[in-house]
Amino acid sequence: MSQDRDDAAASGMTTKVFADGLLAGKVALVTGGGTGIGLATATEMAALGASVAIASRKKEHLETGMAALRGAVPGAEAEAFACDVREPDQVEQMVDAIVDRFGCVDILVNNAGGQFPSPAEAITPNGFHAVIRLNLEGTFNVTRAVANHSMIPNRRGAMVNVIANIYRGFPGMAHTGAARAGVENLTKTLAIEWVAHGIRVNAVAPGIIKSSGTDKYGADILDAARRRTPMKRWGSCEEVAHLITYLASPAASFVTGATFYIDGGARLWGETWPIPDQD
Repeated sequence: MSQDRDDAAASGMTTKVFADGLLAGKVALVTGGGTGIGLATATEMAALGASVAIASRKKEHLETGMAALRGAVPGAEAEAFACDVREPDQVEQMVDAIVDRFGCVDILVNNAGGQFPSPAEAITPNGFHAVIRLNLEGTFNVTRAVANHSMIPNRRGAMVNVIANIYRGFPGMAHTGAARAGVENLTKTLAIEWVAHGIRVNAVAPGIIKSSGTDKYGADILDAARRRTPMKRWGSCEEVAHLITYLASPAASFVTGATFYIDGGARLWGETWPIPDQD
């Protein structure tokens, strides 16, 4: 199959795969929900009947994301919340506002994150901490607030943490590799601690996904990463959204503490991202 046909297959994965109303009556919070994987997930969950809250620290992402969501799902019960997940006080206020608006949070998708490619020796202590703070501490801030304000009192909930392909380490991104590995271990720990509260916690580890987030790395790096993926194509945001939605749905009621890789087989093949030159 040609690359064009492969890309068309990936972008065409928006076809219906779930039953209508699968998430009816559920309330979902998607961080980083204004763009990319987060927006695709929020849109799919809204289409399946969920009330959806999308969060981002960038108001322009919330505006464009809400417009896209409402355009794709007319009449969707959805609202945007500006929040920097690195700031615990902002997170607490956001979760309180969502509970006031929708009554609870049944589904949490921790998708907010970010990083920059660099050899480890060129990452400054401040740069390392910034990525850890966003990807690991930010995830914990939201997870803790949602658990304490809704899921633990209600004794139900499903959490999905979006990490990265860290199966063989993450050459060229030591900071985010360390942060995402922390989130993966947090996923396993919370799955055991919170099973008594009826909460399931899982993780999704995307490989090379064509999105606004990966576009910033440049065409050369993306194309080299695509060629190193056994399936020889990028994944789509919609494909990742399908997996997240499955894990958040009743279909995955006996699944917790697991990490699902969606990477075209890249984790089995070796290094995926090219290591950037220091200069």
